[in-house]
Amino acid sequence: MAFDYGTKRIGIAVTDPLQIIATGLETVHPKDIIEYLKKYMLAEPVEMFIVGEPRQMDGSESQSAAHVRGFITILKKNFPQIPVETIDERFTSKMASATIAQSGFKKSDRQNKERVDTISATIILQSHMERRSL
Repeated sequence: MAFDYGTKRIGIAVTDPLQIIATGLETVHPKDIIEYLKKYMLAEPVEMFIVGEPRQMDGSESQSAAHVRGFITILKKNFPQIPVETIDERFTSKMASATIAQSGFKKSDRQNKERVDTISATIILQSHMERRSL
């Protein structure tokens, strides 16, 4: 399960049991994420959490990195049995916006920030799976 963390929304993506393809799941408000995950994990197994790590172009931490570290701390506290990994998320929002633009969605759908967050989480998860298979 992967997350594109934001202070207003968290994009979530999951993969199939064989870990072949990542799929966008949903966006959830940060205050609701733990309850959402507890309910989700009653029905579906989760092996690992992958969290997008915001970076500047030079590789240094971005302004939102402290929020992401706090989110990781909350994940570890509530789900100590599930390992957490981070992955560089530079360009995922731009890639998500480009994907949406090329997908044929109407303009109102292309401007839907929740869709961008979900697709960003999907890109984060797919990148992680590709990196592991190398």
